[in-house]
Amino acid sequence: MILPIVAYGDPVLKKPAKDITKDYPNFDTLLENMFETMYNAYGVGLAAPQIGLPIRMFLVDTTPFSEDEGISEEEKAELKGFKRTFINAKIINEEGDEWAFNEGCLSIPDVREDVFRKPNITIEYLDEHFKPHKESFDGLIARVIQHEYDHIEGVLFTDKLSSLKKRLIKGKLNNISKGKINVDYRMRFPAQKKKR
Repeated sequence: MILPIVAYGDPVLKKPAKDITKDYPNFDTLLENMFETMYNAYGVGLAAPQIGLPIRMFLVDTTPFSEDEGISEEEKAELKGFKRTFINAKIINEEGDEWAFNEGCLSIPDVREDVFRKPNITIEYLDEHFKPHKESFDGLIARVIQHEYDHIEGVLFTDKLSSLKKRLIKGKLNNISKGKINVDYRMRFPAQKKKR
């Protein structure tokens, strides 16, 4: 089932999420619905807070990046088919010289800005079978993980922008929170929630 993606301005996007256990209600269905929702919106990542759930879970599938121009064959091979579920994740190390990449977010449609992040991360997490992992990632995969990880920490990519950039996009962000935007996937806007 395709779920509505929560828009910028909803408080759930600004709250640190809580850990879950393997007896989380209807977990398999939730996981399936999240992947379906992400693919329907042409995303490469989706975090539970983006569907209104304040839990520490996010998905990543970087396959669409493997079709981008200007990346090496080695990177394309790495990105193609990289599909993971991260539960109760904790980034334990970030290193290297920060680099800029133009990021967007399904909760903040039509806003794209350069965000600086470190290129190498080490993360501990549970997979969809609640099996523990500790892995290191770099490049675009690390960046997508960092972006989604921020969601479970209550941080949006717009929080990482300069105050000037924030002022320049303020009008767009206000319109998104009011639902004054056209998107080709299901969304839930804070204004709609209050009317019920």
